[in-house]
Amino acid sequence: VCGCIILGFSIWIRVNSTQQVKACSHISTIIYAGVNLLIAVGAIIMILGFLGCCGAIKESRCMLMLFFIALLLILILQITGGILGAVYKPQVEEAVNLTLSASVNVLQSTSAEDKEYQKEFQMLESKEKCCGLLNGPQDWGENFYKPSSNICQCELEKPSSSDLCTKYQGRYIYKRSCGEVIIQQIKDNLIIIMGIAFGLAVVEV
Repeated sequence: VCGCIILGFSIWIRVNSTQQVKACSHISTIIYAGVNLLIAVGAIIMILGFLGCCGAIKESRCMLMLFFIALLLILILQITGGILGAVYKPQVEEAVNLTLSASVNVLQSTSAEDKEYQKEFQMLESKEKCCGLLNGPQDWGENFYKPSSNICQCELEKPSSSDLCTKYQGRYIYKRSCGEVIIQQIKDNLIIIMGIAFGLAVVEV
C-alpha cells in the first residue's frame, strides 16, 4: 500500500508540473530530482511487498529477512531524503533564482534556436496569467516591442477591471511574473515530497 501511495503521488506531481518544466527546461533537474527518487522508491516497495507476501506464504525465513533488510534501507533513505529536503530548501530556492536570472537572456535572444523556448514560455504565460521571469515585460527586451508580438497580453474580457492585469506601453499585460509561479510550484512540490517521505516513514515503522 505504501508503495502504491508513493508511486501515485510522485506521478501526480510530475504530471502536474509538466507545463512549467517544459517552458523552463533549465530547472527541470531541480523540480524532478526528488520526484524521480520517490517514483523509484515506490516501485521498489511494491516489488518488495509482493516478495514479502510470497515469503510469508511459503514461511521462508530467508526471504522474510531479505524483505526486512531491504525495507529498513528504504526507510532510512526516505528519512534522509526528507531531512535533506528540509535542510537544503533555501539553497534550492537560491539556485532556482539564479537559473531564472540566466534564463532571462534566452527570452531576450533574437536567434532562431531560442524561438521554440520562447514559444513554449508564451504558452506558460497564457496558462498561468503571468509575464516574464523576474521583471515582467522587461525580461523580453526588444522582442516585446515587435509589431506582431502578443507577449504577456492579458486575455481577459475586461482587463482594466482585473487585479491580474495592468496597462503597459499602451497594452494590457499580466502583472505577476512567471518566476513567482515557478518558485511557488517548486516550494509546493518540495513540501509534498517531504510530507510523503516523513509520513510514510512513520506508517512503515
